[in-house]
Amino acid sequence: MTQADIQQLSTSDLRERVKDEKNALAKLKLNHAVSPIESPARITASRKTVARLQTELRKRVLAEAKK
Repeated sequence: MTQADIQQLSTSDLRERVKDEKNALAKLKLNHAVSPIESPARITASRKTVARLQTELRKRVLAEAKK
């Protein structure tokens, strides 16, 4: 998911996506701990996606606070 895609989401969609992505990341980590997954880079990509989503959400919260 690119930054442009993330910026187009509404705030409620962002919160939902963060929750979904965190759950997916937890599942990936658990599966990798049990038996190594084919591409461990998926964990890194998922972690970065969560960070991007949280950054955009935080930016919107701070913008609202300034108003």
